[in-house]
Amino acid sequence: MMNLLEIIEESFGTLTLNKTRTGLAILGIVIGIGSVIALMSLGQASQKSITERIESLGSNMLTIMPGSMTQGVVRGEAGGRTTLTLDDAKAIASSDQITTIKSVSPEVSSRRQVTTASSNTNTTIQGVVPQYTSVHKVEIASGNFVTQRDVDSMTKVAVLGPTTVTDLFGENAEAVGKTIRISGQVYTVIGVTAAKGGTGFNNADDAVYVPISTAQKLLLGQNYVNSIALEAQSADMMVEAQDQVGYFLLSRHKLSDPSQADFSIMSQQDMINTISSATQTFTTLLSGIAAISLLVGGIGIMNIMLVTVTERTREIGLRKALGARKKTIVTQFLTESVILTFTGGVVGIVFGVATSFVISKVTSSGFVISISSIFLAFIVSAAIGILFGWYPAKRASDLEPIVALRYE
Repeated sequence: MMNLLEIIEESFGTLTLNKTRTGLAILGIVIGIGSVIALMSLGQASQKSITERIESLGSNMLTIMPGSMTQGVVRGEAGGRTTLTLDDAKAIASSDQITTIKSVSPEVSSRRQVTTASSNTNTTIQGVVPQYTSVHKVEIASGNFVTQRDVDSMTKVAVLGPTTVTDLFGENAEAVGKTIRISGQVYTVIGVTAAKGGTGFNNADDAVYVPISTAQKLLLGQNYVNSIALEAQSADMMVEAQDQVGYFLLSRHKLSDPSQADFSIMSQQDMINTISSATQTFTTLLSGIAAISLLVGGIGIMNIMLVTVTERTREIGLRKALGARKKTIVTQFLTESVILTFTGGVVGIVFGVATSFVISKVTSSGFVISISSIFLAFIVSAAIGILFGWYPAKRASDLEPIVALRYE
């Protein structure tokens, strides 16, 4: 036990003789470990945020998308992105064949520049019907939501998300009754939705809701809908609801073969699984790229250790002449290598966690650090120390004492 303590103490002493070289060797590991942890954290935070946002819509929501489904991904065929219409939604809502659906919400959306006299923002314009609030669990903080009369009359009214209110009118401003311009057209603000939280392009708080008829005819110039959201009677009826609506639309679109469907019906869990799979793949790819710097750091440490072996050739020869065994020499150099990588690993973990925290604050996203990524960082740093330190250590132990003592 004393021998090991002496070796560790001597290793620290040797490494501190050339602080610059040691620091540069550690830096490669710090950057590699830190990057992997930060990117894994960012990916997991994004996945958690998206999952929570989807789950907040309720467990009994179905979404009909234009285009067919292939391995969890919606793909558009010839004209496949324009195959759903407002009449499809009305037919689903009024059909006697469909008994499992509570509410139907056809929707159109597009990003547009929204302006006031003194400010502007680029946000999502959602063309909606009154049932939107029920299906998407949206609450009104002030004013009113779009009514059926607004849809029938194609009125120029708008409901703003809280983020959009802040962007256009400032913090805690009263927006109801004011006017905004969308694509040069004047709209009167009739309501503001309650905050739901979220970031990115599909953020319910950063949106402008207008009557679907107004959006189709006056803003977008389209006669199709981008999606139809459905609220099932209960979570237990999801599968039955998918079947009922699916066969109804196949019949309505005059399609006999389900494999030729020009639409896809996704449940909340389907969406979570699809998005989680894509996010996980992206996170793995980024982490793999970051891991390359770990390989570079490991090679850097091996180079440092090889230089150290060369510089200490006479010392190694003297120690072997005095009876030091190969095992002792190997242990000495392996210990130095492991100390370098372990130190780099610890600093890298702190660096990665700190970077993740800063990113989460800057992007207003969640701060997620998994224990598995930290545990993995420890294992990787130890493995690098052993793998890349073994060759220099073995080379040192194989030196012949007489040759080593004669080395200049």
